[in-house]
Amino acid sequence: MSEKLAGRIAARLAELDGVPAEVADLKRLSGGASRETWSLDAVRPDGTRRGLIVRRDPEDLPRPEQMAREAAAFTAAREAGVPEPELYDHGDDALGSPYLLMERLEGETIARRLLRDDAYAEARPRLARQFGRVLARIHAIGPERIPELERVDALPLLVQLYEGFGEPRPAIELGLRYLAEHRPPPGGDTLVHGDFRTGNLLIGPDGLRGVLDWELVHRGDPMQDLGWLCTKAWRFGSPHPVGGFGPREELLAGYAEAGGTPPSLETLAWWELYGTVRWALLCRRQAERHLSGAEPSLELAVLGRRVCEQEHDVLLALGLTGPVTVRDPLEEEYTGPARLPHDRPGADELLAVAGEFLTGEMSAGHDARMRFHARVAANAVKIARREARLGAAHDAAHKERLAALGCADDAALCAAIRDGSLDDRADEVAAAVRADVTDKLIVANPKHLAIPG
Repeated sequence: MSEKLAGRIAARLAELDGVPAEVADLKRLSGGASRETWSLDAVRPDGTRRGLIVRRDPEDLPRPEQMAREAAAFTAAREAGVPEPELYDHGDDALGSPYLLMERLEGETIARRLLRDDAYAEARPRLARQFGRVLARIHAIGPERIPELERVDALPLLVQLYEGFGEPRPAIELGLRYLAEHRPPPGGDTLVHGDFRTGNLLIGPDGLRGVLDWELVHRGDPMQDLGWLCTKAWRFGSPHPVGGFGPREELLAGYAEAGGTPPSLETLAWWELYGTVRWALLCRRQAERHLSGAEPSLELAVLGRRVCEQEHDVLLALGLTGPVTVRDPLEEEYTGPARLPHDRPGADELLAVAGEFLTGEMSAGHDARMRFHARVAANAVKIARREARLGAAHDAAHKERLAALGCADDAALCAAIRDGSLDDRADEVAAAVRADVTDKLIVANPKHLAIPG
């Protein structure tokens, strides 16, 4: 695929520049569950090189209208003083599917590096305020600048997304009920980036260099962007709420400095909870692409097992649980029954060896995308091993909790949460939901249980 794409890019560059160009160092970047991102150098006949990025829809899932909106958003934001790469070209089919062709800015998006490496030590304390100033500039852009920009009423859209799965989740029900009963007054009607968070922000030692990924741009309440940035998922274990970099007060101060009207901390907390519920449902939606058979994918499959992380974070935000340290079941010696007549090593040992290969030999390769997928695959193996050890006991305990509440299944418990029929037993409901989410996390990611809210 890369050779074919390189040929298309070279042909398009020749059309744009009027001179032939060679495509060098074309490589697909890791991350990005819905679009392809490619890095390359365009080499002209005189030897000059230009670093470029291509964002492209998968060829079997083109979304030309959405890509056109993203292109318009990049251009409008750059003109408004938001740090953005220069957009050189966009179109529907010259590269095989809808695409953006843009300047490649130098910087880092990977959270674990940004939050720990010495190279970003001076930038980190300044980022929260800088993010606030940039968000204020984004929210000042006239929404009419973006063609066919949809206005989104945030909470009804969240409910619609949840109900679309037909999959009852008591922790999500608790979050949605709180959001509905405590919704703050609207914070305005502006352009909203929709995904302004660590991972989509290109950062250098001097600070923010680029706001990326305008795929979810829409018109709505600007407070959504502020709350999304502070959502626990984007702190990556850091105690600092603004993307892992600083306090909320710095974010709001920067927002006010650039002309925005900052929300109260209570309103911001509501939007943070909204963001946690939203990320749970977006993970589930991404996983559905795999589960439906439409797009078999290791990365999408494992995202389905991250939903319980957000369910736990919902309970944290509501004060219904707290951090707890648990031992990873894989640290315990496995004493499961022998599976005669099968030979040794058993299933657990085989999975362990496969996981060691993925985290060792495979993750030591030179291809960054392959290293990323090796880590994802190794995580999937661990989840499967934990579930094989604990799944039967967890299933029995789950049924006992439902029976104690007089509920036949999760759907009945969700209905009771929604209509309030178990409000007089709210503590028991919370305990049951907390125990179920804890069991899921012990299998999916036991370390997540220890991270404070």
